[in-house]
Amino acid sequence: MSQPLHFTLDELDFKILSCLQKDGRMSFTEMADALKVSVGTIRTRFNKLIEDGTISIIGRVDADKVGFKCYAHIAVFVRPATLKEKIAQKISKLPEVSFLAMTSGDYDLEVDVMCRDNNHLVEFVNDISKLEGVHQTKTTIYFKVYKYAQPDLKLLK
Repeated sequence: MSQPLHFTLDELDFKILSCLQKDGRMSFTEMADALKVSVGTIRTRFNKLIEDGTISIIGRVDADKVGFKCYAHIAVFVRPATLKEKIAQKISKLPEVSFLAMTSGDYDLEVDVMCRDNNHLVEFVNDISKLEGVHQTKTTIYFKVYKYAQPDLKLLK
C-alpha cells in the first residue's frame, strides 16, 4: 500500500471538513452552494482529503442501540517497557478496541473497548492479561457516556 500524500490544509478544506462533520452525507452540490464555490472544486478537495487520509467516510454506530452494553477504559501496565510497541500492535488488532494510545502517565497503554456485556469484558481483560509483558491492568467501566464527538475544528483557529 502506498503512503498517503500530505497537503497543507487551507480554510476551504476546513470548511469542507466542518460540513462533513455536521452531515457526512451532505452532497457536493449542497457544500458548493453553502461555501460559494463550484461543485468541481468541492469534488477535487474532497478526493484530496480522502487520498491524503485526512478523512474517511464511515457510518458511526450508536454502540448502545446495536447491543454493546459494556463500554470500558483499561489501563495497561507493561513490563519491561521495551514490549510496549509489540503489545500495542497486538491489542490494536482486537475488534473490541475503539481507542488505543501510549501514555506518559502512571500506566503505559490506554485502551477503550466496547463489549456486548460484562462477561465479554471479563474475557477481553483476561485475554490481554495473558499477553507477554502485560504486567497489570486496571479497568473502569463507563456507566453512561455523555459525549462522544469528533474534534471541533474551530479550536485550530
